[in-house]
Amino acid sequence: MKYILVTGGVISGIGKGIIASSIGTILKSCGLRVTAIKIDPYINIDAGTFSPYEHGEVFVLNDGGEVDLDLGNYERFLDINLYKDNNITTGKIYQHVINKERHGDYLGKTVQVVPHITDAVQEWVMNQAKVPVDDDKREPQICVIELGGTIGDIEGMPFVEAFRQFQFKAKRENFCNIHVSLVPQPNATGEQKTKPTQNSVRALRGLGLSPDLIVCRSAKPIEMAVKEKISMFCHVEPEQVIFIHDVSSTYRVPILLEEQGIIKYFKQRLNLPIDDQPSDLLMKWKKMACRYERLLKVCSIALVGKYTKLSDCYASVFKALEHSALAINYKLDLMYIDSTELERSTETENSVKYHQAWHKLCKADGILVPGGFGIRGTEGKLQAISWARTKKKPFLGVCLGMQLAVVEFARNCLNWEDANSTEFDPDTKNPVVIDMPEHNPGDMGGTMRLGKRRTVFKTENSVLRKLYGDEMFVEERHRHRYEVNPELTHCFEEKGLKFVGHDTEGNRMEIIELENHPYFVGVQFHPEFSSRPMKPSPPYLGLLLAATGTLNAYLQRGCKLSP
Repeated sequence: MKYILVTGGVISGIGKGIIASSIGTILKSCGLRVTAIKIDPYINIDAGTFSPYEHGEVFVLNDGGEVDLDLGNYERFLDINLYKDNNITTGKIYQHVINKERHGDYLGKTVQVVPHITDAVQEWVMNQAKVPVDDDKREPQICVIELGGTIGDIEGMPFVEAFRQFQFKAKRENFCNIHVSLVPQPNATGEQKTKPTQNSVRALRGLGLSPDLIVCRSAKPIEMAVKEKISMFCHVEPEQVIFIHDVSSTYRVPILLEEQGIIKYFKQRLNLPIDDQPSDLLMKWKKMACRYERLLKVCSIALVGKYTKLSDCYASVFKALEHSALAINYKLDLMYIDSTELERSTETENSVKYHQAWHKLCKADGILVPGGFGIRGTEGKLQAISWARTKKKPFLGVCLGMQLAVVEFARNCLNWEDANSTEFDPDTKNPVVIDMPEHNPGDMGGTMRLGKRRTVFKTENSVLRKLYGDEMFVEERHRHRYEVNPELTHCFEEKGLKFVGHDTEGNRMEIIELENHPYFVGVQFHPEFSSRPMKPSPPYLGLLLAATGTLNAYLQRGCKLSP
């Protein structure tokens, strides 16, 4: 097993996840089996209880793990399926060690950060690195490990110490450290500054790790003189300094790395049994990146949500839309609309914001209402759904978006004026969305219906079934506490809102479709989590096809994309 540790310096959010994913993609393109581990030094057991404004979206895995969004990058880039133990947190490690101490495994010993916590980290990494993540279920050959945060953070120290020890346990030919740093360019001088990188590498060396590669992030391409300066002051060869500037698309990053000789370096440094040239996989990435940059036709989608101030809150949704737009040769114009700004209360408080939000919604080619929790912004989402339904605008509702589509239909088509979800109004006379019987209102973490579940189509006359290739069932990832009330579904079906997908028992409503509408679809699951650059998610693809007026032609071709 070969281990590649990716650390970061100067600032967090520098792009370690994309760099780690891109390195994995390059190695996979050389015919190697690659897995990935993300280490988050926070004390939370997992990411499940975070506000999206803390660390971006919560990504859900097949096994129900609620993890950091970087694992979503790994899955999309490498086309693999990871597990919750591929995300290590300080909370998980300490819980593991404390449980062992309570069990008596350390009887007579003083349990300390060194060696017990550091040993637990190393043991976890070695065990998880062997777990197959590809469809062929073969053991990986390379494990890319991303250490979250920046070098010097107090909470990351035990992990750095663990890898300082681990480099000797794994042996030099099996362990490689890549340090990602920032090269800022102040507007006042326009000069690219190397001092932050020098200090960051010095701090890393002081903790016992020497970088094999220094990846320098910058806004603009870095000059050769800067590369030579970093090489000299950071005690590495010039070819060990890699530059990644801001690019139009993340699909470009693996190509930038490959152009700077990273395959040849890894082959020598880790003694890998590979050719110097990448295979067809990287050529596909090159073609995809070139195609992305040449797109001329534009499709605009309005994303109506409550966490719109930070794009990372809907990272997987954005990627799923982007994958679908690219598949049909359109450039995506994603307009984020804060759902509270569509509400009547905003019209009185700030009429400019209200009218700007409605202007965006009206000019969009399609409307998407993603998942979420809590009552804030729900009335605005209901307004957007009502607009999509009455104006025949293509619409996709995901999780809460589907539930609110049912609430909107109940209020405006069934005339149940107080119809609501028990999440927002526990005393409603028409509870069209209810909490699930197994929902535990006590603990918050890990108490939802999580992970990959099967959805069975109950009719052949379904747009989504055709988009999924006319399969009898699909398996997608879930993350919800509430569900559509199964006792009331017959009232909706009589009026044209069809529940075309159920769970395996037939009790849970999973997919809705509205009759006599170009594309009005709601799904209880989160299809964005399984979207891949070369395999777009069918519900999102359907939305883009409907928004560009090409859905019927696509269905008539037997769900084949035009060349």
